[in-house]
Amino acid sequence: MENILYPITVLGGFGLLFGVLLSIASNVFKVEVDPKIEEVLEALPGANCGACGFPGCAGLAEAIAKGEAPVNACPIGGQTTADNVAQIMGVDSAGVDKNVAVVLCQGSKEKAKDKYVYDGVEDCRYQNEIADGCKACSYGCLGCGTCYDVCEFDAIRMIDGVAVIDKDKCTACMKCIEICPKGIIELVPYDNEYIVKCMSEDKGKDVRANCSIGCIGCRICVRNCPEDAFTFENNLAKIIYDKCTNCGICEEKCPTKCIWTSVEKKDEDVAS
Repeated sequence: MENILYPITVLGGFGLLFGVLLSIASNVFKVEVDPKIEEVLEALPGANCGACGFPGCAGLAEAIAKGEAPVNACPIGGQTTADNVAQIMGVDSAGVDKNVAVVLCQGSKEKAKDKYVYDGVEDCRYQNEIADGCKACSYGCLGCGTCYDVCEFDAIRMIDGVAVIDKDKCTACMKCIEICPKGIIELVPYDNEYIVKCMSEDKGKDVRANCSIGCIGCRICVRNCPEDAFTFENNLAKIIYDKCTNCGICEEKCPTKCIWTSVEKKDEDVAS
């Protein structure tokens, strides 16, 4: 009997000792958690989809509490979640701008030339390894739809060899941005109505030879913008969105129409 009781007593003693030590250690090494993190986490939908760019809702909650992410960073929760999180953080959700992804290229099959016929794996990353892709413009969208494949929100369509993003479906998860081998997908403000949809840094004559809708570096948009909302570097014009007032002068003056607009033109405007 003693042979049985002795090991049981010893094991029980060790268990009690380790329990006490663990209890002491948990108090000594306890990490204080910001209560706002828990509050924000409860306000999030709990989908853990990663569309916000953070590792699940817990990662996003911590980033919001630390001020490293906006209160409307959750694309799934929408405005209701943004309002609830904003109330917890003591800020106004209406003052936070929404960003969406946009493909900075309009070089469709009709407008852009090819330098060879690609007949391989339908993946932009593979095609890009072969002489920078089949397009004569080495900056253009390759059209294999790799961004389309990774978009979980049905926000991307392939139209005539170019990826086009529906800004009303885009959640700014940045998966398309991360996978594009050309680096021509960027986040822009949702409310901005004018975008230079070109990334070519080639000289004007080379752009004209390769694509009929590329930026030729003429600087007409730069000179005519009343708000000084343009930068010009490496033969390419770019809009400073914080300064842009959506006046539309740049789009009207652009000779190649590389400045894209979401504004629907009236029939009389088009006719004129």
